[in-house]
Amino acid sequence: MAAGAHLDLSSVRATVHLGAHADAPSHFGLGAASIDAVELSPYVGPCQVMRVEVGRGERIHPHHLTAPIQAPRVLFRTGTFPDPRHWNEDFASLSPELVEALHAQGVVLVGLDTPSVDPFASKALESHHALLRTGMRNLEGLLLEGVPEGRFTLIALPLRIAGADASPVRAILLDSADWNGPEPS
Repeated sequence: MAAGAHLDLSSVRATVHLGAHADAPSHFGLGAASIDAVELSPYVGPCQVMRVEVGRGERIHPHHLTAPIQAPRVLFRTGTFPDPRHWNEDFASLSPELVEALHAQGVVLVGLDTPSVDPFASKALESHHALLRTGMRNLEGLLLEGVPEGRFTLIALPLRIAGADASPVRAILLDSADWNGPEPS
């Protein structure tokens, strides 16, 4: 505009697994739904943030939980991927047993502060497949440093990208006192 143009126009070319993102079932399940076909309700509503003590490269198991599950969405703060600008392959991930246990307690979405719910080198993707079996949704790459443990309202809507296997999200947590909207239908 400094040179006389009437507007500025940006473009983006990147993977849909960039930063904080929601995986679609089609990312790991042949013939499963793409991100434009998933229900949005799992991505909005009551949420619990939990700090778990796990080492780099470890999977989070049910015995790592530090509090009872109190919300249908659970976000884990591991601290094992401390700087998204500097890649490390030894981040923590979820165990399939944890996914199954969370599902049994009514959890519809699980998220964490690492790039994947499975270890970096995994080809079997056991936790991704546990999500597919249970119908749960996931968020990966969340920035949770400095977020206290507790209950919040999560808003992390994926974009409606036709046929895509994931979508970036702008994940926000509202203090329950700030907004207590109804559970989406």
